[in-house]
Amino acid sequence: MTGEMDTFNAIPIFVAVADSAGFSSAARILGISKSAVSKRITQLELQLGARLFHRSTRNLSLTEAGEHYYQYASQANRAAKQAEDAVSELLGEPKGLLKVQVPMTIGQMHLASFIPEFIERYPSIKIDLLMDDGEVNLIEQGFDLAIRADDLADSSLIARQLVPLHSVVCVSPSFYQKHTEQLKSPSQLAELNCILYSYSPNADVWQFNDENGGEFKVKVAGNYRVNNSFALREAVIAGVGVARLPTFVAYSAIQKGKLIALFKDYAMPSKNLHAIYPERQYLPEKVRVFLDYMIEKLGHGTAYWDEF
Repeated sequence: MTGEMDTFNAIPIFVAVADSAGFSSAARILGISKSAVSKRITQLELQLGARLFHRSTRNLSLTEAGEHYYQYASQANRAAKQAEDAVSELLGEPKGLLKVQVPMTIGQMHLASFIPEFIERYPSIKIDLLMDDGEVNLIEQGFDLAIRADDLADSSLIARQLVPLHSVVCVSPSFYQKHTEQLKSPSQLAELNCILYSYSPNADVWQFNDENGGEFKVKVAGNYRVNNSFALREAVIAGVGVARLPTFVAYSAIQKGKLIALFKDYAMPSKNLHAIYPERQYLPEKVRVFLDYMIEKLGHGTAYWDEF
């Protein structure tokens, strides 16, 4: 019986190693040491009498026996998680480790400030928050939920829309005074120093829609390009040039008079902020309450950072 229990207990470790293709990455996901992961896999292979992984200094891959074992082990691992979720839902007690990913800038400027209140409200939940603009695989890397500013592409995930994300063209008061005559129409931006967000797929082409629904684009250029919206905002405040900024980055500086929002009669393309989580039969209570909390903070159709 002990051997069977050891084999069963090793299944989550084996699945984590297989999904992440490494002992180190599996150890990070599981919150245990790399040596502990390696030891359990070696024990599992001894108990099964078969090598499950091809090991080399550069990569790790499943053997034929490992591929066969994975088919059933991954199913057993999912079933065990669903069983835990079902009990959690029945008890209605939000607890456990909650792994969440949020975008870097909006995480730093807004979402991270919500976490202390959430922890105070639900003291039995532990938060592991990753602020990163990269798109992690929620299922393979063990995340419960992510906040993302994009559309849902993975059919195995569920998305709940929180708020729209708008952009606004901004300048500093000093830049505005110096270039007032050149800032009367968006088309004049082609003549000015426009500083750019390098991660945007249309960084140097800014689109506008007028009140009548007409659409036009302006080709812009400038002497500064940066991959962080907060750094972009600071350059605009310093008078370097004109920038297209997300309102969640610009709003406080606009309220304080450090930035001036231009062309308010024109709309720019917007995205939506979503809460994304893996599809499951039973949603764990820890995920449910965090989702409800984010909807409470952001899910009312209009974000507080658009109020300027």
